[in-house]
Amino acid sequence: MRLTSIHRIEADGVTVFYREAGAPDAPVVLLLHGFPASSFQYRDLIPRLADTYRVIAPDLPGFGFTEVPAERGYQYSFDALAHTIVAFTDALHLKRYAMYVFDYGAPTGFRVAMAHPERVTAIVSQNGNAYEEGLGDAWAPIQLYWREPTPAHRETVREALSPEGLRWQYTVGAPHPENIAPEGYTLDAAMIARPGNMDIQLDLFLDYANNVKLYPAFQEYFRKCKPPLLAIWGKNDPFFIPAGAEAFLRDNPNARVQLLDTGHFALETHVEEIAEAMQQFLATPASVAVG
Repeated sequence: MRLTSIHRIEADGVTVFYREAGAPDAPVVLLLHGFPASSFQYRDLIPRLADTYRVIAPDLPGFGFTEVPAERGYQYSFDALAHTIVAFTDALHLKRYAMYVFDYGAPTGFRVAMAHPERVTAIVSQNGNAYEEGLGDAWAPIQLYWREPTPAHRETVREALSPEGLRWQYTVGAPHPENIAPEGYTLDAAMIARPGNMDIQLDLFLDYANNVKLYPAFQEYFRKCKPPLLAIWGKNDPFFIPAGAEAFLRDNPNARVQLLDTGHFALETHVEEIAEAMQQFLATPASVAVG
């Protein structure tokens, strides 16, 4: 397995932290993480892909070790995250790439794909939703926050971001939750506890309503561009339920669906299965990225 290196690069007035492995001239796979994680969530996947691909995993603004200067005046929204990721790919001169999107990485990556469809050769969506039927019951308090963004409802969401709440997100739906390593949710809790970061996360939760409004645009992109797409899903996820994976088939004849017996953070329990599925999927001629 190839070693993973860490880097930082300036893009969009932000110092983007990213992990990379693989040959510089290999086809590119861009990994976009979700809430409340960072590129650390890909620590076990990156080396399993890097013998074949150049694998690049940035930390989104507000997450991990990406640094946003206060004077940048960054407005935390999914539009802004996507704009920064486009700038990041430009800074690295990435012309063609496949994307792995998870959770928050999905509405971020789908915006990138709509802005530059010519660059995206394939999409692997792991519990990365684009359909209202894919929203599970766990969204109920957040949907109430969207409808009525009062201080009281904001506080309810804040309570769910406690260390215990983050651990639950990692373990719920996993067949053997006691076997999930604690490093991921412990790091996430430490990052959220940084001064000001909790409010960044609450702002993004509020802005997530704009992702739902964009679902029809995402679906139109799937119908028009028909990117090769693998929806590989933890079927016990209370946030993004299997109906969201299966809905891709409605709009994209080049989509395929694979359900795994696990929860939201499927890489914590099924990294071998996901890596194997990705290798097979990305090896098809239509899915090869050059960049």
